[in-house]
Amino acid sequence: MGRAGTIKTQHGVIETPAFVTVGTQGTVKALTPEIVKDAGAQVVLANTYHLFLQPGDEIVKKAGGLGKFMNWSGPTMTDSGGFQVFSLGAAYGKGISKVVSKNKELLLPEAGYDTDEKEAKPRLVHIDHDGVMFRSHINGDAHYFTPEKSIEIQHNLGADIIFAFDECTSPTESIHYQREALDRTHRWAKKSLIHHKKLGGEQALFGIVQGGRHENLRKESAAVIGAMDFDGFGIGGSFAKEDMNTAVQWVNEVLPEEKPRHLLGIGEPLDLFNAVESGCDLFDCVIPTRLGRNGTIFTKRGKIHIGNAEYVTDFSPIDEGCECYTCKNYTKAYIAHLFRGKEMLAGTLASAHNLYFIIHMVKGMRQAILDGNFEEYKESFLKHYRI
Repeated sequence: MGRAGTIKTQHGVIETPAFVTVGTQGTVKALTPEIVKDAGAQVVLANTYHLFLQPGDEIVKKAGGLGKFMNWSGPTMTDSGGFQVFSLGAAYGKGISKVVSKNKELLLPEAGYDTDEKEAKPRLVHIDHDGVMFRSHINGDAHYFTPEKSIEIQHNLGADIIFAFDECTSPTESIHYQREALDRTHRWAKKSLIHHKKLGGEQALFGIVQGGRHENLRKESAAVIGAMDFDGFGIGGSFAKEDMNTAVQWVNEVLPEEKPRHLLGIGEPLDLFNAVESGCDLFDCVIPTRLGRNGTIFTKRGKIHIGNAEYVTDFSPIDEGCECYTCKNYTKAYIAHLFRGKEMLAGTLASAHNLYFIIHMVKGMRQAILDGNFEEYKESFLKHYRI
């Protein structure tokens, strides 16, 4: 089901499949826009909820929109704030991921939100028929998001591609609650679309498919959202890791073929290969930069932990043959020294490499599709990559 395509936006063309770089608060953590561009990024995604809280969507609008505000000249995207229904609700303070392995929680990083706390906290959201009441994680102030409010904020932020407001559920919720949340998401999708058209403008609006880990709900959601007049589609919500590929296929077999599909919050190499095979075009995740800031670095032979003693006197590049700025100029020993010394530059150099690695791995998938040798490319990559 893999395909190569192009998405035309006001600020440039996105060649797909493409990895979308996450810049939660209008910045890719530890990296300048110039470094992000040099890594090969085509598009940056920011977080509606976080930018609404600070500096405020009206300020971003006055600055000329997200791209101009952050000095990024290429395409931009914003999510709807729907993920915070999960991260500030069922998952808040518990470390629950939207991706689980069998009955065990798999602690994967999620876009735009960090927590190392072990104790559960009171939820910061309350969901009703019309929307969600958030309490700011910054100062506790209450804010009420409806589909219309989310769309208005995103219009102010001015990204090229925006998303309908949805409810991202926890994988631990019952099927009864998943059904209830799905009905809400479909209702909110329709309201988002109506309000988006009322406001006008050139932004593309993507609807989000939900349904948790359940085949019947996933297929129903793909049919309902796919029948609406969206410009593209996001695939969100919770998955069982072993069944993620199957769940994505359920959805993409139903969604219209001529419109782009964005798999939200996925960034591990094997998951990206599987997602491309299943017909996804775009993917976003904080994994490259978050791992980089914490000293875990991608290489062709798998991830390494630069804090390990073996790298203290290793004067080779992080990844032999890599053309990124970090590998062309610095050694493992130097980067290990920076991390041990808690220098800010450590996270910058590691993140720049990780971003380059994932972006170019996905670009390689695109070229392999065009060349008709995707299977060979995947087999060659995974033969050496330790998962």
